[in-house]
Amino acid sequence: MSQRPLPLNAIHAFIVTARHLNLTRAAGELCITQGAVSRKIASLEAWLGFSLFDRHARGLRLTPQGSALLPSLQAGYQQIFDAAQASRQQAVIRLKAPTCAMRWLLPKLVALEKLRPELHVSLTTTVDHSILLEHYDAAILYGSSGRGLRLFEEELTPVLAGGLLTSRSADAATLTAMTFLHPTADSRDWQLWLKSQQMSIAMQRNQHFATMDLAISAAIQGYGVTVADVTLIAEDLAMQRLVAPFSGRVKTGAVYSLIRRPAEEAPPLLDELVAWLSSHDETALSTEK
Repeated sequence: MSQRPLPLNAIHAFIVTARHLNLTRAAGELCITQGAVSRKIASLEAWLGFSLFDRHARGLRLTPQGSALLPSLQAGYQQIFDAAQASRQQAVIRLKAPTCAMRWLLPKLVALEKLRPELHVSLTTTVDHSILLEHYDAAILYGSSGRGLRLFEEELTPVLAGGLLTSRSADAATLTAMTFLHPTADSRDWQLWLKSQQMSIAMQRNQHFATMDLAISAAIQGYGVTVADVTLIAEDLAMQRLVAPFSGRVKTGAVYSLIRRPAEEAPPLLDELVAWLSSHDETALSTEK
């Protein structure tokens, strides 16, 4: 017997053809031409050293050797398929996200892991807002283009640690006495909010950060007041780590969105991850899969 590698694709073609006993129907199921099916079977026959089919006017008929071999090949192929499928179910979904989205993203991933423990996410954070997936399966983007599936719009409001407020209400004078924490190297976010509220404030003390997440962390620690996206700080407000003393909000025009690999290239359970991240109702993901 030949010591060449066993032609697995040819075995699959043989199994399908044996089921139909018709090259046309086998070719249709395999999405290849009849000639390609014949060549695959011929390659397996050459490897085995005997014929698998007798050709006759009405189609195909298994030879005695082919009929004897078929059950073992069917069982072996199914075992290989089942093992590969089980391995695929444990595949890791590679997700890239901007650092500024972590306050919103991490609680959602933890909640999803509890609901679907078989779904594993390998998370990479970045300050690069590139629209390229590269070697990732999905990526959360921040920017003005809104490419892909829109998750939420950026909407800013001032927030600070509750201990910095002497009363429940706040006004321009309250802000003037504080240190302004800026989510960017400039003051554009603060200026956008102040303009929307028709406020004019002299910012005497300022601290600038590379990301909104860092500015939010500084605010939680009581270092000053920052403007932050209301979606990103939802849990901080709920846990009273921060308070939002002003009702006024302003949209920046930026959005958080999600891009993903197409279905034919996607790892298992990517659809579930996308549905979870895009849903505002955390009971919306079905567990009956």
